[in-house]
Amino acid sequence: MPVNRNALIRYKTIDKCLVNPYRKWTLDDLIDACSDALYEFEGIDKGVSRRTVQGDIQIMRSDKLGYNAPIAVYENKYYKYEDPEYSITNMPLSSQDLDKLTEVMDILNQFKGFSHFQELTGMVQKLEDKVYTAKTKQRPIIHLDKNEQLQGLEFLNEIYQAILAKHVLEIEYQSFRARKANCIIISPYLLKEFKNRWFVVGNVGRKSDRLLTLALDRIKKITVRKDMEYIDDPKFDPDEYYKDIVGATVNEGMYPREVKIFIDKANAPYVITKPLHHSQRIIEANKEGTVVAINVIPNFELEKEILGFGENMKVLSPISLQKRIYRRLKEASNSYVTEDNDK
Repeated sequence: MPVNRNALIRYKTIDKCLVNPYRKWTLDDLIDACSDALYEFEGIDKGVSRRTVQGDIQIMRSDKLGYNAPIAVYENKYYKYEDPEYSITNMPLSSQDLDKLTEVMDILNQFKGFSHFQELTGMVQKLEDKVYTAKTKQRPIIHLDKNEQLQGLEFLNEIYQAILAKHVLEIEYQSFRARKANCIIISPYLLKEFKNRWFVVGNVGRKSDRLLTLALDRIKKITVRKDMEYIDDPKFDPDEYYKDIVGATVNEGMYPREVKIFIDKANAPYVITKPLHHSQRIIEANKEGTVVAINVIPNFELEKEILGFGENMKVLSPISLQKRIYRRLKEASNSYVTEDNDK
């Protein structure tokens, strides 16, 4: 059964709505969502009829496209998936999909040797492994680190499309420290990944001078605001923005500093072969261990990297960072002492 692009956009939009557990979806809500999606991606402004969306739901429920979507109606009004884990994006790849992926893989393989495409190497290997395991039903050769409970990934495509179209987003956001969610208006510039967590970076001011980083797993809801002016910054360069950073958090107004760190002999090879930062250089090495230096802006992610080595790593300078790491290690030690006393 051939499916046109507009229908696929509607199916994907309905799916995105029904996997969102934070809202009840009526048929009118689904119609509005599909109409907005078609306007955003195809420029179609005549909307979608009630009959069309009802037909889409029936097709998604059937096996005509292989979806067999468990779409249920409750309270005679609201639509949802009976299986909260279901999504049409979780379906196994068809033979036609595998053939297309193989073609893409062959094209990408032609570029692996070029210096400008070095970053493709890992991606192509992952794609090759995905196609191999799907075709042969064998165990994978590459095991990817993933977190099935990671929240916020459902917003990835919506934010990506907003960046492409230069649309302002209204984000309902609740940080770990906040008691309730706040509304943030942002002109998104970039999606950033660090250790399986995703972040969106964008401007939250009236001029292109105030950047903010938001974690996708703290987002509750996103609304595209086409009625608001998108504040762009053509000079924004992700490589330049993150060049002095470990992780994803940029402390605005701070400048990079030389951070000297001692690593004991047993752990030094790990840090040497996988540097904390691209600026890392060896200052001294002896039988006790190795001293390295990096030029970075201290932030939360750097502290987590250092704390992860425990007693095997020590900050030598700056003193302010050394004291902060010392205080956090002491507080951690005290929490265990308290537990021992309680016992």
